[in-house]
Amino acid sequence: MRQRSLIAITAALAAGALTLTACGSRDDKGGDSAAGGDTTVVIGVDAPLTGDLSALGLGIKNSVDLAAKQANEKKYVKGVTFKIEALDDQAQPSSGQQNATKLVADKNVLGVVGPLNSSVAESMQKVFDDAKLVQVSPANTNPALTQGPDWNGGTKKRPFNSYFRTATTDAIQGPFAAQYLFNDAKKKKVFVVDDKKTYGAGLAATFKAEFTKLGGKVAGEDHVNPETKDFSAVVTKIKNSGADVVYYGGEYPAAGPLSKQIKKAGAKIPLVGGDGIYSADFIKLSGKEGEGDLATSVGAPVETLPSAKEFVANYKAGNYKEAYEAYGGYSYDSAWSIIEAVKKVVDDNGGKLPEDARSKVLDAMKGVSFDGVTGKVAFDEFGDATNKQLTVYQYKGGNWAAVKSGTFSG
Repeated sequence: MRQRSLIAITAALAAGALTLTACGSRDDKGGDSAAGGDTTVVIGVDAPLTGDLSALGLGIKNSVDLAAKQANEKKYVKGVTFKIEALDDQAQPSSGQQNATKLVADKNVLGVVGPLNSSVAESMQKVFDDAKLVQVSPANTNPALTQGPDWNGGTKKRPFNSYFRTATTDAIQGPFAAQYLFNDAKKKKVFVVDDKKTYGAGLAATFKAEFTKLGGKVAGEDHVNPETKDFSAVVTKIKNSGADVVYYGGEYPAAGPLSKQIKKAGAKIPLVGGDGIYSADFIKLSGKEGEGDLATSVGAPVETLPSAKEFVANYKAGNYKEAYEAYGGYSYDSAWSIIEAVKKVVDDNGGKLPEDARSKVLDAMKGVSFDGVTGKVAFDEFGDATNKQLTVYQYKGGNWAAVKSGTFSG
């Protein structure tokens, strides 16, 4: 999420509201303009930059910063300098809605990357849609965000035309995990736990439906409060259930301690989750007890993609303090999709932004298609990513290791 040159970008850029400035000048909150052009276009970022999920959020922010910075270095959009405005939602829907209102109020914001959490996205969508401001999430996986609340009942209807995402959905991710566990890992009896949040509950439901369809048995189900790190009650149920695997719908701050406590209680069975637990912080929180646990995440491993080599090298050269984490490549591609849309609008308007730039960028987003870090980037009629690839990772030897990549067949 930094702008300007490939290596040096200040944290001040991400901290303050950015306004239209002449190239090379500084805005009133200390942001340093890059040498891209005479008009500044702001890409908003909303993610948890503090709190339990900040590892993922900061990876999102840094990756958007890198995209903006490279667009400026390449002078990719003639006459335009890209900057970012990064806001912290602390993974809270109320904060996300406030951030959405703030970003809408800045007329220089022509697109927003984020949020991380589906529950936060629910609070933001209408605010952005009313303003015709494009929103592209690199991480939201709840199907209802793009296909409506009845998506699983045969009626798919896009609720908000301004919402897009580069991550695939739980309609694919949950079943993909179920197929791997039942067919490849030969797990037949699962205990399902979720955190009752939009993401976690939705993911667990799609997993359970596919697992039972395949012939697997549900040994038990329960919910946890992720704010409470003592999971002894549910751990006892898991141990007594006879399950050979635990599926957790939720995120790593609770999944790590839950995994550790399950093993310490004597149930030597793996915990499996979605992209919400695919983080280095899960490994820290679960400790040595977490060895063997599994997580699915969107896309193929970034490090293995030829298309991602430049991103990985440039991120390293950018000297970001935090890792790009699970959503780095998707965040970069989300930002670049906005940059591509802005380029089309500028090119179609004789090399300058029109007065109704936001609505024009929204229209342009529907036709965006390019080869990105994560592969081909394009959107279907719902605003969903056309790239449906997923990967299963296993915690081995202190790191996540890819064990299978593919697409859901069903």
